[in-house]
Amino acid sequence: MDFNENPLGCSPAVRRALRKLAAASISTYPEQETVRSKIARHFGVRPEEFLLTNGTDEALSLVVNTFVDSHDRVLLVEPTYAMYRFYSELAGARVVAPRYDREMRFPWKEVISELDKGPVVFFLPNPSSPTGNLLSPADVRRVLEAAQRTLVVIDEAYFEFSGVTVIGWIRRHQNLIVTRTFSKAAGLAGLRLGCLFVHAEMARNMRKAQSPYPVNVAALAAAEAVMRDRRFVAWTVREARRGRRELERGLARLGVKSFPSAGNFVLVYFGKRAKEIVGALEHKGILLRDRSSDFGGEGYVRITFGTLHQTRRLLRELESIL
Repeated sequence: MDFNENPLGCSPAVRRALRKLAAASISTYPEQETVRSKIARHFGVRPEEFLLTNGTDEALSLVVNTFVDSHDRVLLVEPTYAMYRFYSELAGARVVAPRYDREMRFPWKEVISELDKGPVVFFLPNPSSPTGNLLSPADVRRVLEAAQRTLVVIDEAYFEFSGVTVIGWIRRHQNLIVTRTFSKAAGLAGLRLGCLFVHAEMARNMRKAQSPYPVNVAALAAAEAVMRDRRFVAWTVREARRGRRELERGLARLGVKSFPSAGNFVLVYFGKRAKEIVGALEHKGILLRDRSSDFGGEGYVRITFGTLHQTRRLLRELESIL
């Protein structure tokens, strides 16, 4: 319960598709165009408006490699996904990072002030991890209006759980990039498949900086299968909501503070006992993500929503430890 993966695994349709892969398909370079067209229809865009990537990580790396030079300013709101900072600093950029407050509220004043200075890129996950914070479409519009000289990257890795997307805005906002992943709700984390959505002209420029074969044939077959099986993703979301309700009720009963989340996880506060609790649960075979270092060692832990069985087991063990 520590990596925000799908506790239900992947769709049976994916396993069937992988079993059907012919030897010739595996021994030749992947043919992407057929699947690209289907993915474009699935997300409501044109094929020339998106790129397939080797997970969202490659999408983020591609943004930095294409647009960020040494000493450029890159804006983040921390704590957040570590790879935003990693790729930016690898390129020699100067990272500016306002922080969420103790109640996980978005630092609007600092963000708008920094956008006025024109950083090259603003990486903005929505919902955000580990905080679970969600910006509304009106909030995203406010960011874009302030980002006149900045490329805004909206990472929608947890879209299926939040229901909020701005993919449809890429034609109106040439400074907008939206990323998606098949790792979370679709359950394909092991196959590494992501998408980057952007205005067609910018997509052409970014494609020049990308490998001609970024996605393997197994990932393409799995993507095609999971897009046909929408019931699996809907089931995943329903089960995550059941797990959320069970976990939030249990944490409240145990007196553990948790924060509202629009993802498939929740951030909790264990205080000074955080490392002890995480370690004790690990000995019981239950893994949580200790995010204390992101908050100055203050005892914050992120818990991925599991199945009802997993969640009830976690709560029993947690009650015993507390």
